[in-house]
Amino acid sequence: MRRLLNRRRRSAAALVAAVVSGTVLTALPASAAIGGSGVGDPYFPDDGNSGYDVSHYDVRIAYDPARTDHLDGDTTVTARALTGLDRFSLDLKGFTVASVTVDGTPVKAFSRSGSHELVITPARPVVKGTTFAVRVKYAGKPDAEGWHTLKTGGAYVAGEPHAATSWYPADDHPSDKATFALTATVPDGWTAVGNGLPGQVTVKDGRKTFRWFEDKPLATYLSTVAIDRFTVHRGKTGAGTPVITAYSPDAVVDPDAEAEQTDILDFLAAKFGPYPFSSAGAIVVGATKEPTNGPIALETQSRPTYSGMLFDASVVHENTHQWFGDSVSFKDWRDGCAAECFAQYAGQLWEEHKGADLDRDYYRSEIENYRDDPSFWSTRLYDPGPGKELDSALYFKGSLMLHALRRTVGDEAFFRTLRAWTRDHAYGNASFRQFEALAAKVSGKDLKGFFGAWVDGTVIPPAKYLYPGSLGSPTG
Repeated sequence: MRRLLNRRRRSAAALVAAVVSGTVLTALPASAAIGGSGVGDPYFPDDGNSGYDVSHYDVRIAYDPARTDHLDGDTTVTARALTGLDRFSLDLKGFTVASVTVDGTPVKAFSRSGSHELVITPARPVVKGTTFAVRVKYAGKPDAEGWHTLKTGGAYVAGEPHAATSWYPADDHPSDKATFALTATVPDGWTAVGNGLPGQVTVKDGRKTFRWFEDKPLATYLSTVAIDRFTVHRGKTGAGTPVITAYSPDAVVDPDAEAEQTDILDFLAAKFGPYPFSSAGAIVVGATKEPTNGPIALETQSRPTYSGMLFDASVVHENTHQWFGDSVSFKDWRDGCAAECFAQYAGQLWEEHKGADLDRDYYRSEIENYRDDPSFWSTRLYDPGPGKELDSALYFKGSLMLHALRRTVGDEAFFRTLRAWTRDHAYGNASFRQFEALAAKVSGKDLKGFFGAWVDGTVIPPAKYLYPGSLGSPTG
């Protein structure tokens, strides 16, 4: 079933490393280098930054819904230097930066470059291998690429590939994942919801401060905050994972859909392995002030964001991403199939769970619909091309490809491959090319021709790859 989605492009960042103690900055060796902007992604060459690995974000914001053009931010980025650094960059769109420190010492200089670079020269160079903390204080209007205001007066963050740098400085590429802490201060009567588990809530001078912490590495495009007069419901999955679901005042609260959300999480865990995060649930927002191109659904880590209401197609899709895309993130933006192909096919698995015959009612029907449509087959599933990183082919052609793979290798090998993938690459990054190799290893089959036709091909696959196993023949 097609995913209803408006993927607003945003600055996506992903970060990985272990949180270590602060470093002492000393003289830079002659061999030191300068951290540059961009990590070399072939689709988004300016995204991310070289020279360091982020291990943790501590994002502190204050926001008053009565003043939607202003956010106060105070973010500390903890990172490990991969080389000596006498200068480095963070990604941040807009805002006026008031101050920058490295390990508590004011920097020598900071400046803005391009559309989203904050270039920082520390007081002393950072030595290779040491861990350092960069604190940035800033204020201004959040960028609309990721920050969306609601008709209720609230706001939320969602967007792909970019959103994070609309509200905090980051190393903005999915290849660099980090743990994430959020402290959000809002007027009393409002609620702030984020990723992970909630912490202590405090009230002072008519303002309420909410704390959230995601203890598993997170790609920055998956980070979020939502601020509204939320109604918050709590439950648990069958395995005991807390399920926290927040509804905007003008969102639909459907107890049956909420109960089904838990059923879906349990179903997906049975297919893919244990749920990967410390909490689950949803952020269900209402109408936005800005015009949109349709309903929004995004796999913000541990707590997907939806517009309007929960319904099973989106809940299956976004929660499948918790395994495929969030826990196991792609290496670069050529790898969208490693997230979207699986999330879309999971919708078919859910329909099968409810009694559908996927061979007859889904696969053969779709093949007949698109057999004579060259445009349907023309996009590659790996490396579809710049501007096509979230092309519809990844959803629809990609879902068909996975069903054909399942019929090629058999159910036992297919689902064993999925569980091995989510286990072996948990909380890291992996390319779809690695999935191809894993599928061949687990099944013991030579799959080069299959993946060559389906993933790299730009025409309808030959019959032997189009109708494997029980799929029979075009008339079968």
